[in-house]
Amino acid sequence: MECRVGCAACCIVISISTPIPGMPEGKPAGVRCIQLTPDNKCMLFNKAERPAVCSSLKPSLEMCGEKNEDANSFLTLLENITKP
Repeated sequence: MECRVGCAACCIVISISTPIPGMPEGKPAGVRCIQLTPDNKCMLFNKAERPAVCSSLKPSLEMCGEKNEDANSFLTLLENITKP
């Protein structure tokens, strides 16, 4: 499965605890990543600066669902489960 063009749920919903260019403290859950273009494409895709958590997320029917709302719901649940 490939990412749904324009979805960007994983770039908004999840928190990132490591630095991102332009976001040295990382990114809290629910905050749009500064590296997203206006049409929701990652400017760091396939670059060394891309955080490991981003690279580790692989699109799947379970995570992405059939529409953006499915992805938002799944990733919100995942984010809440993984909080200490």
